[in-house]
Amino acid sequence: MESEQVTETSPSYEKMYQIFSDFMTRITKFEELVDMGNRFLVGFQQGLDFLRRPPIDTTSELVANIIKANETRRLSSYIQAGCVNMHDRKQCLGKLSTCHHGLLDHLIGATAVQNSNENLQDKDFHGDVDSNTDISTKEDFLPAHVRKPEITDYAALMAVVYGMVKQDYEMQERIVSSLSLKSSSGEMESYCLMWSLRPFIDDEIIHKAWRLIR
Repeated sequence: MESEQVTETSPSYEKMYQIFSDFMTRITKFEELVDMGNRFLVGFQQGLDFLRRPPIDTTSELVANIIKANETRRLSSYIQAGCVNMHDRKQCLGKLSTCHHGLLDHLIGATAVQNSNENLQDKDFHGDVDSNTDISTKEDFLPAHVRKPEITDYAALMAVVYGMVKQDYEMQERIVSSLSLKSSSGEMESYCLMWSLRPFIDDEIIHKAWRLIR
């Protein structure tokens, strides 16, 4: 029996194309979750910075004279409390709690997306391409501009994109699990920088993957 010739109109090609399209749709959902998670992380950082705001330097002669000239019981209490009143502190702690819960919800949503894409690969691309392909060799799997993409092109790009996103998710998971009220300013700065830079994601690869969607 002659084997089926795989063309852009063949059932196997159309199935592969649809799988790839669904995969990239989930990648878009993941990107949206990452953006939302970044806002929660920045909010958590701002909340900690507010609680750690240094008190007024009363050792300064100028500051001491200003305080003395305008001294009231309320001002004295405010300075003794570290220049953070109870209302502001309560609001700040509420913001920290909201941001932390938002990040946990982000992980739940991102996990669902990751599991869906992993199941998709296991079911429909098993054995085609290793999802742990070395990123340094991923260019070998990209379709040339002079020809139409083949089934193996879709499978290879799915594997590479999935590998990058998986590493990105694992980084975010480690960041969220490390957050606490004791997280230092330096730690928070590094977390926010890594989250926004997304060092495991190659934008050019993502763009090339989207160009396969007609």
